[in-house]
Amino acid sequence: MEPQSFVLTLSCEDRPGIVASVTTELAARDANIAESNQFWDRQTGQFFMRLAFNAAMGTSREVLELALKPSVARFGMKTQLVNQASRPRIVVMVSKFDHVLLHLLYQIKVGWLDAEVVGIVSNHEDARSIAEAENIPFHYWPVSRDTKAEQEALVMDLVQRENIDLVVLARYMQVLSDKLSTRLFGQIINIHHSFLPSFKGAKPYHQAHDRGVKLIGATAHYVTPALDEGPIIEQETARVSHSMSAEDLVAAGRDIEARVLARAVKLHCENRVMLNGHKTVVFG
Repeated sequence: MEPQSFVLTLSCEDRPGIVASVTTELAARDANIAESNQFWDRQTGQFFMRLAFNAAMGTSREVLELALKPSVARFGMKTQLVNQASRPRIVVMVSKFDHVLLHLLYQIKVGWLDAEVVGIVSNHEDARSIAEAENIPFHYWPVSRDTKAEQEALVMDLVQRENIDLVVLARYMQVLSDKLSTRLFGQIINIHHSFLPSFKGAKPYHQAHDRGVKLIGATAHYVTPALDEGPIIEQETARVSHSMSAEDLVAAGRDIEARVLARAVKLHCENRVMLNGHKTVVFG
């Protein structure tokens, strides 16, 4: 019988014996560790660990959690144990720019990103044809100042009804309310079309062009009530020169945005991102 694959992530105050305690319990149940990553944050004294391991067929998550319970209690761990057999369920929110959405769907199609998009939400009709071509339910929910609360209630209902693991803002050009951002903290990833924290707001590439910058970039981060200040997951930059127009920068930026968001979603879906206050620990 084929073994089952699990990922365990944990964090706690750093003390001797953490790794030994966890791995001893797993070994006692014939688990075979396939990948191990750990990090000690010297500033906060916190310890972070990610273990990918195989367990015998029939070993349930509940059995493993029970086995790890003494270690969790002894070290005061925060843990998450995920069976990798279940594909993360995603909702993608998009406005008019579709390049990030298309790249994300392609990476799922070719198997690089193991996830399932169960819905596309938009405040415009532009992405409907993409959703229909991929046989993904499309939800056209316009947003205005008067309908924002109602629209976000529909989003929250969709998340709960479809057991959504992650909401992806693929160039969704609306600011989420503090209420929704707080309720889904750690479950919403946004791609910001700039290398944060510089050049925030509208037309960042044009701002960068006006300033004669030599680097542009994009930032994928978790959404928080503080606009564009959420914990950063992934970033990338590209060199540009004086000979490039603002439109050239936009074109280069589109490619970066698509790559950065796809990588951030993959890291999240593989449980490689752990929150560390206002920052993240990312086990690549």
